[in-house]
Amino acid sequence: METIDVIGYLAAVLGTICWLPQTIKAWRSKETKDLSLGTNVLVLVTMLLWLAYGVLAGSLPLIAANVLSVGMVSAILAAKFRYG
Repeated sequence: METIDVIGYLAAVLGTICWLPQTIKAWRSKETKDLSLGTNVLVLVTMLLWLAYGVLAGSLPLIAANVLSVGMVSAILAAKFRYG
């Protein structure tokens, strides 16, 4: 594996993991009033665009990270709509 691939996978793993605590907290606490709807929607759209780019470029790190991140940010938004 080339250095560039290692960097890509590390960025993908860390970028994905960073959403996990917020997702868990939103669903466990059922408290989302402090979460910005606009910011989370914008982040979701950004991730969807990165996912599309990753698919078109054939970049597995981008695809994997953004599929997982889209799922977590979608879960945060779902909690926001349900409990917000």
